[in-house]
Amino acid sequence: MFATLFILLYVAHLLADYPGQTDRQAKHKADCGAAGWRANLAHAGVHLAVSGLALAAGRIALGLDLDFLPAAAALLWITGSHAFIDRRWPVARWMRFARQTGWAQNGGAAHVDQAGHITAICIAALALAT
Repeated sequence: MFATLFILLYVAHLLADYPGQTDRQAKHKADCGAAGWRANLAHAGVHLAVSGLALAAGRIALGLDLDFLPAAAALLWITGSHAFIDRRWPVARWMRFARQTGWAQNGGAAHVDQAGHITAICIAALALAT
């Protein structure tokens, strides 16, 4: 069940992060102040909705045995971790800590960002599969 959940949540992530993210969200989700938080939380909300639909589709189409509370907790984890990572400072701080400043200046932050998101999805899928 883990592999199925992971694939469903990963596809949901790709849909929410790329075609589901507006230019405004992408540009402003890490900004300070209310406008930045609105953009960030709107983008995280897209992840919540698309991931929720993916889990519902898995339950209906594939007969996955998902209880409401664990599924809700997984969705909150995905949404919250996505919002946190997308503030951008956690990725920048990690890259400084890991001595990756050169890579950060050459496009590496996007890869570290995605690694964080995929790790959070993996944790959610593992938790739901147990």
